[in-house]
Amino acid sequence: MSIEYMSKPYSEEETLNVLTPLVKEWFVNKFKTFSPPQTFSVMNIHNKQNTLISSPTGSGKTLSAFMTILNELIRLSGKDQLENKVYAIYISPLKALANDIEKNLNQPLKEIRELAEQKLKDASKKIDIRIAIRTGDTSTSDKASMLKKTPHIIITTPESFAIMLTSPKLREKLKNVEWVIVDEIHAIASGKRGTQLSVCLERLEYLTAPNSPTRIGLSATVSPLDKIAEFLVGMEDYNLEKSRSCKIIDVQNIKQLDLKVLSPVPNLIESDFKKTHDEMYMLLDKLIQDHKTTLIFTNTRAATERVVHHLKDRFPRNYIKLNEGEDIKSVNEIKDIEDFKDLESKSYIGAHHSSLSKEHRLNIENRLKEGKLKCVVSSTSLELGIDIGYIDLVILLGSPKSVARALQRIGRSGHKLHDISKGRIIVQDRDDLVECSVLLKAAIEKKIDKVDIPENPLDVLAQEIFGMSIEESRHIDVIYDIIRKAYPYRNLKKSEFIEIIRYLNGQFVSLEDRNVYAKIWFDEETGMIGKRGKLARVIYMTNVGTIPDESFIKVKLQGARADDEKGSYIGKIDENFLERLKRGDVFVLGGNTYEFLYSQGMTAFVKASVNRPPTVPSWVSETLPLSFDLSLEIQKFRRYMNEYFEKGESKDEILKFINKYLYVDTYGANAIYEYFNEQYHFSKIPHDKKIIIEYFSEGKNKYILFHTLFGRRVNDVLSRVLGFIISRIQHKDVEININDNGFYILTDQNIQASKAFNLIKAADLRKIAELSLDKTEVLGRRFRHCATRSLMILRTYMGHRKSAGRQQLSSRLLINSVKRISEDFPILKEAKREVLEDLMDIKNAEWVIQQIESGRIKIEEYNTDMPSPFAFNLVTMGYSDIMKMEDKVQFLKRMHDMVKAKISLKHGKKLEKVNDDKNFTYDEFWKTQEKEKQNASNKYLEKLKREAWNLKKVPFPVREHIVEIIDGSKNIRQDFIEALHIYKKEIKENWPEELREFLINRLIELNELPKNYIQ
Repeated sequence: MSIEYMSKPYSEEETLNVLTPLVKEWFVNKFKTFSPPQTFSVMNIHNKQNTLISSPTGSGKTLSAFMTILNELIRLSGKDQLENKVYAIYISPLKALANDIEKNLNQPLKEIRELAEQKLKDASKKIDIRIAIRTGDTSTSDKASMLKKTPHIIITTPESFAIMLTSPKLREKLKNVEWVIVDEIHAIASGKRGTQLSVCLERLEYLTAPNSPTRIGLSATVSPLDKIAEFLVGMEDYNLEKSRSCKIIDVQNIKQLDLKVLSPVPNLIESDFKKTHDEMYMLLDKLIQDHKTTLIFTNTRAATERVVHHLKDRFPRNYIKLNEGEDIKSVNEIKDIEDFKDLESKSYIGAHHSSLSKEHRLNIENRLKEGKLKCVVSSTSLELGIDIGYIDLVILLGSPKSVARALQRIGRSGHKLHDISKGRIIVQDRDDLVECSVLLKAAIEKKIDKVDIPENPLDVLAQEIFGMSIEESRHIDVIYDIIRKAYPYRNLKKSEFIEIIRYLNGQFVSLEDRNVYAKIWFDEETGMIGKRGKLARVIYMTNVGTIPDESFIKVKLQGARADDEKGSYIGKIDENFLERLKRGDVFVLGGNTYEFLYSQGMTAFVKASVNRPPTVPSWVSETLPLSFDLSLEIQKFRRYMNEYFEKGESKDEILKFINKYLYVDTYGANAIYEYFNEQYHFSKIPHDKKIIIEYFSEGKNKYILFHTLFGRRVNDVLSRVLGFIISRIQHKDVEININDNGFYILTDQNIQASKAFNLIKAADLRKIAELSLDKTEVLGRRFRHCATRSLMILRTYMGHRKSAGRQQLSSRLLINSVKRISEDFPILKEAKREVLEDLMDIKNAEWVIQQIESGRIKIEEYNTDMPSPFAFNLVTMGYSDIMKMEDKVQFLKRMHDMVKAKISLKHGKKLEKVNDDKNFTYDEFWKTQEKEKQNASNKYLEKLKREAWNLKKVPFPVREHIVEIIDGSKNIRQDFIEALHIYKKEIKENWPEELREFLINRLIELNELPKNYIQ
């Protein structure tokens, strides 16, 4: 077989025998013995066998790869055979990780050199192995020096690797590369960065032919390993779907786990918001104080800020260092940047996430390594293997939504091989409790979620074909062969490949009206292609990569210059959040509070704030989706619970089952029992063999609730398709809300949803889903991402950078032009694929529909006068943007009381008292919330109108017409279109951003925006 799991390690003696005397002595003195990954892998890598190592953090897998490579280079150095060329490339998904590796690699090299100097008297035999980092942060002078004294080992990122392959002089230095290490491969493979990397590895393979670099993959917990191995090594014969050979070393289970699920209160539904909130922070503080160093993971950047702020605010003496004679108030008084840095240095807690400045993140990482921090709170930025020193406890605040992510996060504790990885998951509601309890069971039993690798991304294909055309003129069959050897493109159709060639060749002439020009020449008779234009290489190098630009606002301290990128830069906030700020508002960033003063361009200026309640920053699209595999495990547990209730088992028997099946304490087991008991007696328990649809009405509103616990990504597909069908039936749009556990459709007509479900066939699901995406924001945003990756929209051209906002406006015009060419235009087709396969999960949605078609999943329908307990969190989602958390908790508590009362009545018992329920009705509550939601929308439109009336240098009739457009007018006057040209400079420089964006988007919707206006 091409892919082979290793079942037996090599002996210590065999492994030591392949090491040079110097490396052997250094290793034995420093480590004494090999770790499991090393006993399996050192010999393989020495023998130039492709190898994938999967093991926990701190198990020595990185050293496995580098020690073998250093050993070979030292052997060559001893024979004076070390040449001025690159021997090994290390590729990391993070620049910070690359920096760590450089330090961690230079240290053993330094120690081996010192040992050599002691052993070898001949100074000419000095070990001169060069190591260098090549990333976007590398200076021009450092890049130039690499060409003269070429590093033997280059540490880089996927984007910089692509640039290296296209750089003529450096490309020459790569022709004899012998090893490529891909670190954190599990994190790279699941996205388009991985797709690009897989093609670049094949470009390197072509460059080094007939030799083939040995590929080494380093991975934490991931499944299935054979799929990741195929991704690493690529295809030997794509027609036979045969990959190159690879040895898999699976030692994921060598570390002990100490995992528990904790609830801050005994009863999550009965407890009020304040008590739950207070108890949660008391629990967090106790756990932190009981351990040396704690790492807390939240699922969002906003939650990270909130946790740091509350811990410092509630327990200041635990998290702020006070010198003799100092009090909290005096420490918090910040007058300038130096005071701010002083406060940071006195904090025992810090926030770490991607919206904070690089300087802040490095400071947190270094202080953590040095043992100066008691606790760090992170969203996702510390999941990967950045060196942060010793952590003895990891706390997950809420469900991490996937077993692999949970193990990755918890694996950050007990960094040494024989340490126990200790993790605590703190749950925040009853759905969270069930989800985390099942997740814990799956983690202990090593049921890892399967990784998804994008298939045939056409936007990355366009970028890579363009990159290869720059290297040299080639026949398209050669390029097609290189591409198809990359695992994600093993099934790429020739017709799709040719369509991308046609696009790059400029055969769609109408696109030139939108400034999309040909990038390659293509001779159809000879089949040869090559770069077009003198700027081709510059365009590629300045636009390479797959990570889309996002629109963020930099936050700096008062008194700093807008172009000052160092000490005064704090972090960044979402552009939409800035639009809601007014002078004097206070918010949290980096765990500290700041008062907003003013903004200048894309920079917000602030001053430190003392003792004022904050508004926590808002970041968009942060919610992690529940993995499909974990959702099935939860559904299976639901089915088992349903069987116990159907049999009429006693509470004691069911509690025995819960305690046996899950790893929960008495409180947790009882809470789970009560939750399922209420659901069963109020309605029915949905599970993996039964979908429940609930109908209930509130005035004219008809709610259709679908209990489809398949994760948000699957529910997104099902809800859109069902919503699309129902809207066609009633000739009116419907409102949809989704979460991991299900979705609801809101309409004003009676609809039998099961009939709509029966109209869906698995074979037609993708077609209907694509129709439902037309003119949606999600397709528009993803088309922008795909257009920039495929170089239809250039992020950088002639030294000018186009902002994310301007990219979005360009893409809205471009998508209309593309649709006029064909709905199957390759980049539009890719945007649809990305939405349905990468953002959503249409493949598993098709599986669900197949199960319904075959009868393996039944559908049951119920009419109720209020939602069942399992639906509580779902029905509050429609108002989450205006409902405070305190109100939501209070509402859920009241709903719970009403459910208990109805169950008691239904079973002939005395109606239980419903607390504070005299004046509360479900109908009135939603009417109030709907009114508040409408008021919020009205306030936004009123604000735009005020801004329109206050425009300077704009005639009254034009301002009046702007107000008419805001009110919904679709008749755009010609004098207004003319005014857009007359006042173009004024509009760009002085009109309020929100008003400008609203009008441009409205004109695009009505197809009234003048041609080339945005350019």
